Amino acid sequence: MNSTTLRVSQASSLPRPKGFLSHDLVSIRDLAPREVEAVLELTAVVKARPGNFRAALAGKQLVMFFEKPSLRTRLTFESGMASLGGVSFFVDQTHSRLDAREKLSDIAHNLERWIDGIVLRTFEHSTVLEMAKHANIPVINALSELEHPCQALADYFTLIEKFGDARKTRLAYVGDGNNVAHSLLLTAASLGGAITVATPPGYEPQASIFERACEIAAETGIKVTEADITRHDVFIADESFLTGTAAEIIPVVKVDSRPIGTGKPGPITARMIARFREMTRETGTPIYS
Repeated sequence: MNSTTLRVSQASSLPRPKGFLSHDLVSIRDLAPREVEAVLELTAVVKARPGNFRAALAGKQLVMFFEKPSLRTRLTFESGMASLGGVSFFVDQTHSRLDAREKLSDIAHNLERWIDGIVLRTFEHSTVLEMAKHANIPVINALSELEHPCQALADYFTLIEKFGDARKTRLAYVGDGNNVAHSLLLTAASLGGAITVATPPGYEPQASIFERACEIAAETGIKVTEADITRHDVFIADESFLTGTAAEIIPVVKVDSRPIGTGKPGPITARMIARFREMTRETGTPIYS
């Protein structure tokens, strides 16, 4: 899939799991570029032919530990498991950290005897790493302070659906160089899509993540930059951009020479749709629809 497009017609069944470098998804770095493509190819097949996968995870059980509250992440994991014939269990850890009463290694060894997969939404990335180190079953990072790999994969799946080719997509990210920015950088580099990250001084992406994205980009032949935004197909704003942190330092952002906030149609896909609508109600000025 050199052009990184979704070829549903050519994939009729689940790809063989062997050959993947890791059985965990702690970071986008756990996946080789071809594996990122394979995940999105499979996603396209499942979306196009859901009936063929109703029993794909029959008899499998997934547990989700969330130290942070969630709407979309929790419901999409639960819906996904149910759609594939599996069962999910939610454990609310918003009132105490996962390792507050027991060592993570002990929790991991218990869980691997009872269930088939672990999803973690945590404050510290080390919690996900430690669980993956000790559990002999797949561990999925549903958000940590370092990365948000599932979100980045979902974002790029949507972009490929809309634009058809990740290599011809130019993504602009504005806001804090946080977990979402990190995973988008790594995913864009893996798929061969150009990405620009614009952050206020002091809010840049972690240097090790940016360096790794550049290393991957050298293999896939794309451009990763930290710069101002000029012409891009897709605009993703971090919540900090919409609530003041970045907006105070980057007062006017333009996409194709049109200021954000004009309400004019343009090549923009915004992450914080709910916040855009809230700002529209507060100001009376259309932000984006």
